[in-house]
Amino acid sequence: MRNSEKKKRVAILGSTGSIGCQALDVIEKNPELFEVEVLTAYKNAELLIKQALKFKPNCVVIGDEEQYKKVSEELWKEDIKTYAGNEALAQVVEMEEIDIVLTAVVGAIGLQPTLNAIKAGKPIALANKETLVVAGELIMKEAASRRVPIIPVDSEHSALFQCMVGELHNPLEKIILTASGGPFRGYSKEQLEKVSLEAALKHPNWEMGAKITIDSATMMNKGLEVIEAKWLFHLKPEQIEVIVHPQSIIHSIVQFEDGSMKAQMGLPDMKLPIQYALAYPQRIKSDFPRFDFMNYPSLDFEKVDENVFKNLKLCYQALEMEGTAACVLNAANEISNQAFRNKQISFLQIADINEEVMESMTNIKKASLEQYLAADQEAREKAREIIVRIY
Repeated sequence: MRNSEKKKRVAILGSTGSIGCQALDVIEKNPELFEVEVLTAYKNAELLIKQALKFKPNCVVIGDEEQYKKVSEELWKEDIKTYAGNEALAQVVEMEEIDIVLTAVVGAIGLQPTLNAIKAGKPIALANKETLVVAGELIMKEAASRRVPIIPVDSEHSALFQCMVGELHNPLEKIILTASGGPFRGYSKEQLEKVSLEAALKHPNWEMGAKITIDSATMMNKGLEVIEAKWLFHLKPEQIEVIVHPQSIIHSIVQFEDGSMKAQMGLPDMKLPIQYALAYPQRIKSDFPRFDFMNYPSLDFEKVDENVFKNLKLCYQALEMEGTAACVLNAANEISNQAFRNKQISFLQIADINEEVMESMTNIKKASLEQYLAADQEAREKAREIIVRIY
């Protein structure tokens, strides 16, 4: 019998990715506090099986239905239920046994399971920023109506969340999101024309998956964080500022209307915000490396050049447009990002494709879930058509 008494039973969507693997490390080090209830992956069946055999969840979901047989044959003898496909991913979060859902899948595929989990009353540890980028208005309205907490896992949004604890009735003047600047900080447009995939995948500070690492290099990741912050913290676009901070020690800053500021600081390590989200409202002891001011005698800050890193400017434009604009931009970027990783297009063409798709589509205000999903699919098709044309 599994001893679940007093433990938080965790569902990890995207357990084989960078965030998912680090979350399992946190759980493994705190077995008296957490227990794995559900693990899901899209294609990495080998690692999913290995994780399931180690953590003994109630069930697993493999997104790629062709790998269902392989996974189920390995796990049936351990009495671990196996499901496959996107529909199973969206349904498994509704299980009564789950206490918190960590959404760590990459891309818009996280939208439906997150929405279902909210409707089932499950607290969300949100590492899938695309959920709020695609349908932030719909998601936050649903969460508010059901009083479901959404605890951000992104280091920047976790930092903001931590700074706002105890400040519920104190209005914000603005927030400041910090960006490392990625591997191409300080580059001109001319220099960016010739950068390689290999160079773009070398992030100076953070260990992340390939898609997010490229998004960081193009500044799209920071743009998506701007959109996510708008919905998480009920902000206007002009209340969200982005600055480059190469050391990635200050993760975000909150400025209140009296002018005072709060910053959350620490070494760049995703395990800390993951642990904070899973354990909230408690802080639990960790053996994570500690920050030493003597190792960082100075911290630097720079302005972002939005004319060079156009994706950030496009994200602000999508925020101003509201409706399905951010959904369309995100969908186009998922396709153009993948095309760059496939070496079909150049680095600068990622933003060019994103802009062309966003400008070509009708923006729908107050969209339904069906309209968001339809806009997402149409934007992907348009992006693919452009890539075929230029490749």
